[in-house]
Amino acid sequence: MIVVSGADSVSGIGPWILLGASALSAGLALAGKVMSRRGIIMGLFRSGSQILPAVPILVCIAMVATTWMLSGVVPTLISFGLELLSPRLFLVVACVVCSVISVMTGSSWTTVATIGVAFMGIGEVMGYSDAWIAGAIISGAYFGDKVSPLSDTTVVASSTAGVELFEHIRYLTYTTVPAMLISLGVFFCVGMFTHPGMAADSAPMLHALTAKFNITPWTLVIPVITLVMIALRIPTLIVLFSAAMLGAAGIFIFQPELGMEIGSVITSLWTGSALTTGNQELDSLVSTGGILGMLPTIYLVLSAMVFGAVMIGTGMLARITESLTASLRRRTGIVSATVCSGLAMNCCTADQYLSLIITGNMYRSVYRKFGLESRLLSRSMEDSISVTSVLIPWNSCGVTQATVLGVGTLVYLPCCIFNLLTPIMSIIVARLGYKIPRMQSQLT
Repeated sequence: MIVVSGADSVSGIGPWILLGASALSAGLALAGKVMSRRGIIMGLFRSGSQILPAVPILVCIAMVATTWMLSGVVPTLISFGLELLSPRLFLVVACVVCSVISVMTGSSWTTVATIGVAFMGIGEVMGYSDAWIAGAIISGAYFGDKVSPLSDTTVVASSTAGVELFEHIRYLTYTTVPAMLISLGVFFCVGMFTHPGMAADSAPMLHALTAKFNITPWTLVIPVITLVMIALRIPTLIVLFSAAMLGAAGIFIFQPELGMEIGSVITSLWTGSALTTGNQELDSLVSTGGILGMLPTIYLVLSAMVFGAVMIGTGMLARITESLTASLRRRTGIVSATVCSGLAMNCCTADQYLSLIITGNMYRSVYRKFGLESRLLSRSMEDSISVTSVLIPWNSCGVTQATVLGVGTLVYLPCCIFNLLTPIMSIIVARLGYKIPRMQSQLT
């Protein structure tokens, strides 16, 4: 499908693949006389309890992405990032800026396709190799996507493992932050030993931003309040809905002219926004899909619920899991197996969403059996699936980013330091047992 129709085809056909697999599984179970109404109901209940909580969260994420863009939060961060450009620190700044933008938008794809493309041009003028520029951009974009509460992959990973979203993100920091710090150190060293030329002129992009938005630090009050709510451990849905409402209010407080231009905020929340800034790269970034743009992900999540219900209800998932995990006994081995399975699923399904859902369903009972917390499972999946999908040439992420940046997947792969380090860091932290409660004495 990727070769014939492009990377976007995986997203479109994903629900149909899952529903087709569900029908095939049910047919096999009926032929083998192992399917019962009670089993299917039980499977539907278990699968639904994992997946359904993600739906309202995804809706709120779409609302936050729209309002934070229109209120000027994200444009202000982009503006600050462009003003910080320095030739020798270019790779570090590019990585950090892409991280921040990706956290704010919840999308590595949008970050790479917009500000990432701009950084490619600037870096080439400075004399950096395409591989290192792309590596810094992708490292930052996927770090931000991974830890962002607005990221649909983060929501899918946490809901599949049955972990509260912000608890999942907090637990991710034990592997993600060290990997990012090491990555920034590498990018800093590369910049110090490179002889860059003069910085490219970012004035046109800055001019387009200031012409369309009122760039002011006061817009950052919105994410600061959101971070305070997260720190106070307020329930995820309340935090995201409040963040969306703060962003909606910010449109009229900080961007009154833009508020008059877009008309109804409610309509923008539903359909998204398509703004014209006069800069083609920025037009893609400041345009949002709204709730309608999130519907394909919601369809995929609901289809995954049906697939999970059939696989659980017929006992097929338990049989597959037993065959793969029969020899596992220790914490490090279980986490290592999760990481390897996640990588294998990324290769086999060519899609990170399917990989997260299938891997989560396979290992959830294993972690429960050996007394390991569900948040360890959700972190292991994110460490091995979300960040490595872009490193696989035939995965939808790898195909897309290689096309957008104009750099081959295998060319930028060695320079995506963060993406390479994170799975390794997951296994190392599991071996050390840091912040992993020892539920059973045999787990070492």
